[in-house]
Amino acid sequence: MRTLILVLFFTTWINAQTTVEKINEHWILKVDGQPFNIKGATFGYDKDVNNYDNYFKDLKFLGVNTVRTWATGKNTKALLDAAQKHDIKVMVGIWMRHGRPGMEDDDHFDYLTDTEGMEVMYRTSIEVVETYKSHPAVLTWGVANEVYLNMATDEEKMAYSKFLERVCSQIKTLDSNHPITSVEAWTFGLDWWEKYVPSIDIYGLNSYGIGANFLQEELDKRNIDKPYIVTEFGVTGEWDIKNEKYGVKVEPTDTDKYDAIANGYKNWIANKEKCLGVYVFHYGSGNDFASAWLLTHFNNSYRPQYWAIREAYTGNLPNNYVPKIEFFELPEKTYKSGTWIPVNLKVSDAENESLEVNFSYNQRTGSRKRRNQINAINHRGNLSEGFEIQLPEEHGAIKVYVNVKDSSNNLGMASNAIQVIDEKAKAIKFKVPKVSLPFYIYNNGEELPYLPSGYMGNYKAMDVDLNSKDEAHTGKTSIKISYNAVGDWYGLAFVDPANDWGDILGGYNISGAKTFSFWAKASFDDVYATIGFGLIDADKPFPDTAKKSIEIKLTNQWKKYTIKTKKLDLSCIRSGLVLFSNGNGFPYKIYIDDVVFE
Repeated sequence: MRTLILVLFFTTWINAQTTVEKINEHWILKVDGQPFNIKGATFGYDKDVNNYDNYFKDLKFLGVNTVRTWATGKNTKALLDAAQKHDIKVMVGIWMRHGRPGMEDDDHFDYLTDTEGMEVMYRTSIEVVETYKSHPAVLTWGVANEVYLNMATDEEKMAYSKFLERVCSQIKTLDSNHPITSVEAWTFGLDWWEKYVPSIDIYGLNSYGIGANFLQEELDKRNIDKPYIVTEFGVTGEWDIKNEKYGVKVEPTDTDKYDAIANGYKNWIANKEKCLGVYVFHYGSGNDFASAWLLTHFNNSYRPQYWAIREAYTGNLPNNYVPKIEFFELPEKTYKSGTWIPVNLKVSDAENESLEVNFSYNQRTGSRKRRNQINAINHRGNLSEGFEIQLPEEHGAIKVYVNVKDSSNNLGMASNAIQVIDEKAKAIKFKVPKVSLPFYIYNNGEELPYLPSGYMGNYKAMDVDLNSKDEAHTGKTSIKISYNAVGDWYGLAFVDPANDWGDILGGYNISGAKTFSFWAKASFDDVYATIGFGLIDADKPFPDTAKKSIEIKLTNQWKKYTIKTKKLDLSCIRSGLVLFSNGNGFPYKIYIDDVVFE
């Protein structure tokens, strides 16, 4: 009996199969021969492995039967295992680099000339398929995301199309059990796919708002007889909003956000003959501009989108309703920063729970991270007597949010815009996000504000480990830089945006910091290095506003090094950590930890 059980388990694991069929003009997705209507969500908790079980239980509660990822990584196996445990399928993402900086990544890849880079992507794609093709949680391969959108010329698009077909055709050879989906914004990929990438089985189309209602019509115009999945969906995004106030796009209301999913699924997606289903964007939590607009959670509180997914997929109304903001009005005047102004606010809650109210703001100019940053605003008052807010030290139009949370952790949000005058803020040349101090460049391997993409000198002999457990001053990890040559020199810069050398606005405003410090050691004594911050010179459009470093002799013991910064212009630091060193006759390692402005 024990042997029989093992054989049955093995057979089921191998035979997990997804097929696409056309029956009476309707395209149908099947898993192991049974119809599978995609009721999906994009998955934003891939790094939180310890809580996978809770997330997938929650997704089942919402009626979700599949999640989408954009790429694979060290947690993919654990994610697939957790999904399988809860009978949820996965569109496994295979990332393709963008030809120019786009919505998701500051990248610039040349499909016309970078044959080495394409080989790396090709080998990675094939490795992903070979690694996971037999996992029973795999639904389909999601190859690339919005590459055509983030590409400038037709010549580049042609080169990419040929490369994409090479990848997809090889995946098809390796895996006959799972169809191939490639993903693009709106319909920007359709003509290229039709002509040059026949190996794609399903077209993945990212579309928000009512645009999803017209996707099948767009396929019909081109006489395309293939199925599609709405691979990202939600309320209309900022990029499609026409209505503005002081140049700030007017964000849809919480009711709009709920209805777009709950009603949009039924009216724009589920009734289309060629549509296999949808992945709602985005099951995740954040505290920034995009999170407030599109995510199921904001600061881990439930947003209308969360409950809308449940109604769309199960027909069930919310267990507890999000507080409703009936109106949120600000004075139609321009004020100096620091001024206290009245707020006209009316809210209600279906369950009459106690409500917590606070305010924040977003600045829609400057670098991408500044445009995405939401900061707290001082406020005073209460719901019965009214509120006042104190305008922040910003210049120009700002977007002000009111946040109303009930005792069941449901969060209602509304926004408005107002003009602010601040001469000091106006004079700042580079508009980047202002940080709170202390500001850590590296702290136990947690989210890094700067990424180590600035490689210099004999960098091919250098290896960088951001989570080395060999040595740590505090916590469990440190930065380990291994140099494997005996001579020459090398350099490494942690920069923002990644892969940029001063052509794109980025970095952080660290004004107010009095010191920059770090702890460092080497694998043996008498290793010389120059370490500090700032790299980009003024000959670039967007330089570091300050640069300072010190030459030090490292030993095999941890030591703290400090640079005074009080008199420096820290209003735009692009390069948060920079290191230069030389070979000295032997391979060696440098360890760095607790890098901080304070």
